[in-house]
Amino acid sequence: MAYTIEVEGLRKSFGDRPVLAGIELQVAPGTVAALLGPNGAGKTTTVKILSTLLRPDAGRVVVAGVDVVGAPAEVRRRISLTGQHATVDEVLTGRENLVMMGRLRHLTKAVARERAQALLERFDLVEAADRRVSTYSGGMARRLDIALGLVDDPVVLFLDEPTTGLDPRSRRDVWDTVAELAASGVTVLLTTQYLEEADRLADTISVLADGRIAAAGTADQLKALIGGETVELVLPDEAALAAASALLVGGRVDGLSLHVRTDGTAAGVREVLEVVAGVPVLRVAVHRPTLDDVFLQVTA
Repeated sequence: MAYTIEVEGLRKSFGDRPVLAGIELQVAPGTVAALLGPNGAGKTTTVKILSTLLRPDAGRVVVAGVDVVGAPAEVRRRISLTGQHATVDEVLTGRENLVMMGRLRHLTKAVARERAQALLERFDLVEAADRRVSTYSGGMARRLDIALGLVDDPVVLFLDEPTTGLDPRSRRDVWDTVAELAASGVTVLLTTQYLEEADRLADTISVLADGRIAAAGTADQLKALIGGETVELVLPDEAALAAASALLVGGRVDGLSLHVRTDGTAAGVREVLEVVAGVPVLRVAVHRPTLDDVFLQVTA
């Protein structure tokens, strides 16, 4: 199939409140697609529709070659969904959790045990396999949670904010896991609030705003929408900030910093500094466009 996920004209409202107003989305096999957007933009609603937990009001949604409205049961056999919070049983061991999930998926005892061992090895949980999950770190529990969703080899894995609440080290462990899954051929769609996460993991990124895809592409393509680079001027106080802002109209204020877009050349940076030559400036830095810049611009 050309795409593992195909969405055309997806609409969903709750009462009189429209949440999705015509979503268009395509995800190729074996890639990671990130769905970004402010709170309430419709990210979780989109995932729920794609995973058959919600019925769309309108539009065409095909996942793993199957229409989610026409054959939801078949879609469920081909996907896995991991929510924002780990759903593992903390009283059981990691191995027991995996074997139990295998049995719930109608695997024989022998096959369930074999599958559990394979997943423990794949997710680097062998040493902790026979410990209660209550003793696991947040990152270990999250990796086990993702492993549970892979007991029956899904074609598509949906991850709804998979690293929420994790410390930086645990977050990197989960990132490595997601990258390995995509490399093995699993198609991953994740929602996230961490723009660094999308920048590092995603082959394609879609930004939701006002119920629509406001921008989509690779990280570099999205950053190119901003154009040029940004000069950051760090000012000593509010008075200096106000003076610099008056001279450099259109700059973005962040605390006592003023961010001014340039063409990225030395001449462009020098021109900015010449404009504020009479204003005290503590520090100057030049930044390439980031996903933060893209996010702030397209969701404004």
